[in-house]
Amino acid sequence: MVNDAVSLEKQTVRKVTMRIVPFIILLYIIAFIDRANLGYAALDMNDALGLTSQMFGIASGVFFISYFLFEVPSNIMLERVGARKWIARILITWGIVVVLTGFVENAIHLYILRFLLGAFEAGFFPGIILYLTYWFRAKERAKTIAMFMTAIAVSYIIGAPVSTWILDNINWLGLDGWRWMFILEGIPAVILGILTLFYLTDSPEQAKWLTNDEKNWLIAELKKDREANAEANSNHHGFKYALTNPRVWYLAVIYFTFNIGLYGIGFWLPQIIKSLSDVLSNTQIGLLTMIPYIFGAIAMNIWSRRSDRLGERRIHAAIALIVGCVGLFGSGMMSSPFLSILMMSVAVAGMYSFYGPFWSLATQFLSSSVAAVGIAAINSIGNLSGFAGPYAIGMIQDATGSVNVALFFLSASLLIPSILLFAMRKEHAGQLSRDINVDQN
Repeated sequence: MVNDAVSLEKQTVRKVTMRIVPFIILLYIIAFIDRANLGYAALDMNDALGLTSQMFGIASGVFFISYFLFEVPSNIMLERVGARKWIARILITWGIVVVLTGFVENAIHLYILRFLLGAFEAGFFPGIILYLTYWFRAKERAKTIAMFMTAIAVSYIIGAPVSTWILDNINWLGLDGWRWMFILEGIPAVILGILTLFYLTDSPEQAKWLTNDEKNWLIAELKKDREANAEANSNHHGFKYALTNPRVWYLAVIYFTFNIGLYGIGFWLPQIIKSLSDVLSNTQIGLLTMIPYIFGAIAMNIWSRRSDRLGERRIHAAIALIVGCVGLFGSGMMSSPFLSILMMSVAVAGMYSFYGPFWSLATQFLSSSVAAVGIAAINSIGNLSGFAGPYAIGMIQDATGSVNVALFFLSASLLIPSILLFAMRKEHAGQLSRDINVDQN
C-alpha cells in the first residue's frame, strides 16, 4: 500500500508538471520577449525617433506604472473569471499592442503604447504564481517556480539573437528592422492566447487528463496543504490583510530593490555591451547578450532545487542577491569586454537564483484566500522599480557618460534586499503565518 501511494504521488506530480509547466514556460518566454525587446530596438530605434538615454528610460519604465495600477485588479479578475479565460485575454491584448508598437512615429506614441502594454500584461505573472498554487504543494513550489521562471533567461537566450537578427536583416515594405521586430514578435502572443483557451485547465477538479485516483489524491493533498498553512476564512479580510500588513510590504520592498538591478540589466544590457566595443554588429551584440542568461538559467534551477531539498528559503534568496551584487560590481570594474561579460554572467546567475526561494517564501506566508491579492501586491509594488531602475540608469548615463557608474548603482540596489532578508529572522517569518489568523479572526 505504501509503495502504491508513493507511486501514485510521483505519477500525479509528474503528469501535472508535464501538462502545465512547459506550456506556461512558453507563455512567459513570449511575455518577456515582448516586454524586453525594447532594449534591442533601442540599438536603432533611439536614433530613428530621436530618443535620449533619459527618454528611453521613461519608455522602458512607463510600462511598470500601468502594470502597478492594474495588477491587483487583474489577479482578482483571474479568480472570478478563471485562469484559462483571463490568461488568454492577457496574451491576446498585449500581443496586439506589441504589433502596434512597430508603427510608432515619435516618443509620445511609444510612451502611450508601453503604458497600454503594462496595463494589458498586468496580472500575468502573479496570476501564474497563483495558478501554480492550485496544482502544486508548498514543498514542490520553489523548483516549479524556478522552472517557470527559467523562461525569463530563455527569453533572452532566444530573444537576443532573434531580435537583433531581425534588426539587421528584415526591411520589408520599406519598414525598418526594429519596426518588424515588434510586429513579428507580437503575433505569437495572440496565437498562444487563442490556444490557451483550449489547453489550460482552471483546477484539478476539472482535469479530464487526470485519472480519478490521481485527481482525488491531488485534491486531498492540496486541501491538507492549505490547512497546514492556516487557511483564512474571508476573502474580504484577506484583501485588507494583504494591503495593510507590514510584513507583506516588507516583502514588497525586497522585491522592489531587487527589480531595480534586474530590469536595469534587462533593458540596458544590449547598450552596455555595445559600449564595450565599437565594431560589434547588432547580431553580434545579441549573441553576446545570450551568455549571461545561459548562466542564469542553469544556476536558478540548481539553487532552487537545493532550496526545496533543504526546505530553506530566506538565506538562499539572500545569498543569491549577494552573488548578483558582486557580479555587477565586478563587471563595472573590468576594462576587458571578456571579463566584463564574465562578471555579468555571475551577476545574472545570482539574480535569477533569487526567484525560486523568494516566491516560495512569499507563497508560504499567504493562505489561499489572500494569495491572489498578496502575491499581486508584492509583485506590483516591486515592479514599480521597473520604472525607477531604467530611468535612473538613463539619468546616470546622460549625466556621466559612464556605464560603470550605472553598474555600481545596480550593484548597490541588490545589496539592500539581501540585508533585509538576513534581517528577517526565522521567528519573524513564522510569525507572518500566525498574523494571518490574528488579522482575520
